[in-house]
Amino acid sequence: MSRLHGLYVITDSQLLADDDALLLGVEAAIAGGASVVQYRDKSADQAKRLRQSRALLNLCRKHGVPLLINDDVALAVEIGADGVHLGLDDATLFEARERLGKQAIIGVSCYNQLALAQQAEQGGADYVAFGRFFSSNTKPNAVQASRELLLEAKQQIGVPIVAIGGITPENGGPLVATQADMLAVIHGVFAQADICTAAQNYTELFQNPKIRARRISNDAITQSI
Repeated sequence: MSRLHGLYVITDSQLLADDDALLLGVEAAIAGGASVVQYRDKSADQAKRLRQSRALLNLCRKHGVPLLINDDVALAVEIGADGVHLGLDDATLFEARERLGKQAIIGVSCYNQLALAQQAEQGGADYVAFGRFFSSNTKPNAVQASRELLLEAKQQIGVPIVAIGGITPENGGPLVATQADMLAVIHGVFAQADICTAAQNYTELFQNPKIRARRISNDAITQSI
């Protein structure tokens, strides 16, 4: 099975406010089944970003989980990260591949645009991400994506597909059933009191069809009330 499958956790510098919280939180998420970690810190503190990402890479290597860097190709190169995730205003896919090499994992945000995903696949992206699918604490004004888009993308795109944006263990079931390869989560894992258990609740959606079906049924009942 591809390692680009399952729960994809993204760190948050406010929820994981210091070095210890970051490492303990990510280790708990990995223990709960997280298969990919993305380091995301939008601050201008380059020393902190370098220190934390290096420590996080050591942790991820220990557990055999890839570490991707959000936006910052230079930082990914400096620490030898497993790859990067690129947004619309970041380095181009070509530039990232040139600097990181053929083995790097490069993912691209495609928002709610299938054409962007097709371009990213043609350009050599290792995965594409759509979202937000639900109300998001991190990006409340992000464009809305739909399950219909996810289904269409799955039929036309060969690389793994990530769903992101307000995803919970309760509403994530239908996205996995629509064949999202990964669910990308921040608050649903790192804002929870028990990070390991929170991660397990997402991981179960991929591992246990009965649990997924039950949560899909419960979600449908909730929406009908």
